Amino acid sequence: MNSRVNIDAAAAKRMSLPKPAAMRDTRLDVLRALALIMIFINHVPGQFFEQLTTKNFGFSDGAEAFVLISGISVGLAYGTKFLRGNRLAMMWKAVKRAFTLYTAHMITTFVTLVLFICGAWIFHQKGLLCEVNILALLMDPGRGIPALLTLGHQIGYNNILPMYGALFLMLPLMMLLEARNPLLLLLVSASVWLVSGIYYIAPHTTLLDGFWFLNPLSWQFLFVIGFVATMHVKRGGRILVHPVLIGLASAYVLLSFIWVTDKLWVIGDYLATFGLPTVVTGFDKTFLSLPRLLHVLALAYLIISIPSLSALLRRSANHPLTILGRHSLSIFVAGTILAMAGQVLLYVTNKSPTVGAIYVVIGIAAQFAYAYHLEHKRLQAAGQRPVKAPAAAIAMPVHFGKRR
Repeated sequence: MNSRVNIDAAAAKRMSLPKPAAMRDTRLDVLRALALIMIFINHVPGQFFEQLTTKNFGFSDGAEAFVLISGISVGLAYGTKFLRGNRLAMMWKAVKRAFTLYTAHMITTFVTLVLFICGAWIFHQKGLLCEVNILALLMDPGRGIPALLTLGHQIGYNNILPMYGALFLMLPLMMLLEARNPLLLLLVSASVWLVSGIYYIAPHTTLLDGFWFLNPLSWQFLFVIGFVATMHVKRGGRILVHPVLIGLASAYVLLSFIWVTDKLWVIGDYLATFGLPTVVTGFDKTFLSLPRLLHVLALAYLIISIPSLSALLRRSANHPLTILGRHSLSIFVAGTILAMAGQVLLYVTNKSPTVGAIYVVIGIAAQFAYAYHLEHKRLQAAGQRPVKAPAAAIAMPVHFGKRR
């Protein structure tokens, strides 16, 4: 029996069987799931659970976490495959992803319109038509519909995907610069962030005077930081873990907690009197001001550097949070639609705290149920794919590394 195993192992080695892919880092899925849940809760304002999300305890919220995680994920999914001979394919894949995000945004936008208009009609609540930037569209549909389609007008709480799609349109250039010199990409990205923040450079809205709520020229810097850090690690580098840096990150997170909970915003106004740009001293979300950026980076560094925190987030592949985060785009679309329905419900019930709390719990449960449905379909599709294996390996399976 032992000789047979040795023979089969030797045969497998001679045939150069590919090693199985590295196990998926479930920490990203878990963090993505937590960010999605917080975004959903924050998008149903006026209920109890909103007070428990991270925006109440620090400068950043689920949106910053989501974009940083996305930059890390893009490094794994796109950057590691951006090799000579495959670059055009990866660029085209990024562009196609941007159009997928555009389609998803259109779905959530028009479903939101239907929900609010039907809510106003069914419940005789005309005030719903004045919510989430709908009134301007209804007052001038001839300009409003084209503005919606060209992203020149965005419905309230439906403004993350346009920014995210714009980041994917920028991704081919990001990958080219990173392949040439990662530091060059960081320098260019930081410069674009700073200049756009100082001079208020952002995509304009066409139906109403203003900017996109989330400026992609600002948010790309956070995305790039995650992307470059991932590529650095994949090339054999490491993130420096040092007690001084851990102490500084912890101190900043604590300062942010005290600042937000004690409402010390007047300090920011005082700092602005020194003539520094608001992108450095303020807390603006549109242009991703420095305090928000540093907060999410400090949290990420602590998760990476403190083993107990990192281990806490590393769940099994079939953990509910892992499954939810694995299907992030579908869950985000479902969560946005559920949140918009929740806003209509809270409006017609005069923001009943009981109704709001119950709805949020049901909404989160529905997203987990939907994630399990998507996972079941994914596993079914994977099971139907033909698996090719050498005869020797079938006769006596030889496992390399850990089972998934």
